[in-house]
Amino acid sequence: MMNYQEVLDFLYTQLPMYQRVGKVAFKKDLTNTLRLSDRLDNPHKKFKSIHIAGTNGKGSTSHMLASVLQSAGYKVGLYTSPHLRSFKERIRVNGQEVKESFVSDFVNNHKESIEEIAPSFFEITVVMAFEYFAKERVDIAVIETGLGGRLDSTNIIRPELSVITSISLDHQDMLGNTLSDIAREKAGIIKQHVPIVVGKLPFEALKEIRIVAKEKRAFLSEPGLKKEHSLQLISDLSPEVLRLNLDTVVRAVGLLNENGIAISESNFRDGIKHVVSKTGLKGRWQTLRDSPLTICDVGHNEEAVSWLMHQIRQIQYNKLHMVWGAVSDKSVEKIFPLLIKDCEYYFCAANVPRAMKVEKLTSTAKEFGLSGKAYHSVDNAYQTALKEASDGDLIFIGGSTFVVAELKDL
Repeated sequence: MMNYQEVLDFLYTQLPMYQRVGKVAFKKDLTNTLRLSDRLDNPHKKFKSIHIAGTNGKGSTSHMLASVLQSAGYKVGLYTSPHLRSFKERIRVNGQEVKESFVSDFVNNHKESIEEIAPSFFEITVVMAFEYFAKERVDIAVIETGLGGRLDSTNIIRPELSVITSISLDHQDMLGNTLSDIAREKAGIIKQHVPIVVGKLPFEALKEIRIVAKEKRAFLSEPGLKKEHSLQLISDLSPEVLRLNLDTVVRAVGLLNENGIAISESNFRDGIKHVVSKTGLKGRWQTLRDSPLTICDVGHNEEAVSWLMHQIRQIQYNKLHMVWGAVSDKSVEKIFPLLIKDCEYYFCAANVPRAMKVEKLTSTAKEFGLSGKAYHSVDNAYQTALKEASDGDLIFIGGSTFVVAELKDL
């Protein structure tokens, strides 16, 4: 019998893991997930669910909905990925991380099936989450897709509601090179007669979603003109992230109410007010220190980075210090033109095989007029930035989820 640490080592090293190796871990169908789930008597059929996809915003939207449902008195499962500090972050019930004993027992009890079916890291983790939610008898689970939608391992569920938060160019090597292609992949989560809520989408993408929604006879809720909710709510989530996703959450809650999942206005306000404390959300425009002001964010594609640079420009500071890393399968040539030039950069590489070598990152950055030094660890880069920054300065850490994950202050 493996203990918890041995189980983690087995999951991380024996199974193909997208976080570590990238595209080769991405499966082209749901066969393994369905086979493994069938061995466990299909736990995903034993609880209600909400399914959330999107290029950006799906993590914060998932946490907001989970928090609101908790405030309404429901026992709520929450499945998200990737994790930042601990594997257990991926699977929560009412904000509490999955027990180590459950993770160990799950892998030990099903090791024979795992070795026979040979699922990826993500496939086994999804089925583990569904088994935990069934065992804990959750009233409803909020399930975030990992990548895409149609072929994502989470897509074996039939939810009460589907949500697509945003669509922009990301993971083109797996999802397609155009917004239409990516929209079709995300639209794969739309089920027959199951309502679908979308955030603000480019028209090219929205057109594809409308086609699939019509085919599936799924009611489609699109953004309206009313934005009066956005500025009236207090939250422990940053106002910037709140504004970005709140309209989507408001409409999702409205549809849940119409479908018998009762949530009052006071439940909604309480859930939004306490998103971070109720769910443990991290890494979304998160303030780590007040002096010097230090903020981190996991956003890493073009749409997210553009938004982050806009947010940074809204802050008054004396000097900007940027701790920045990237993964090797992302096109930094598209990201670097978006970054603020009047800034001291601390280039670094996270401790994962997919991380871009810091020498390449630094030399490419110079071609785009970004000046800074190379550091071989995130912590070294971050600690140097803290030493060099004055009280009136701003430190920002980002570029990759893996960079943020290695911050000791997180």
